[in-house]
Amino acid sequence: MKQETIDRIRKFTEDRDWDQFHSPSNLAKSIVIEAAELLECFQWDNENFDEQHVKEELADVMVYCQNLVDKLGYDIDEIVNMKMAQNEAKYPVDKAKGSSAKYTDL
Repeated sequence: MKQETIDRIRKFTEDRDWDQFHSPSNLAKSIVIEAAELLECFQWDNENFDEQHVKEELADVMVYCQNLVDKLGYDIDEIVNMKMAQNEAKYPVDKAKGSSAKYTDL
């Protein structure tokens, strides 16, 4: 996410004095709730979905994720790259390419 976007998210929360409600557990719950709303966009049809609604729900998930990253003092690039390194080790290209199998089944 661009720094300008991150700053906008932070300002939105700060201007409304909502940080007081942003405990890690509340933010984690909110991520799950918004992710469920995103999933609902595809509930009955995988091809004919409301693209604008998908974008809005996906944005909600990402905003809450950024809020949680801030609350916990994490560096988003650091934690994403850490997880990508783990994923690359668990799913080597030569074994995982073209397969949806879990790493334990490769």
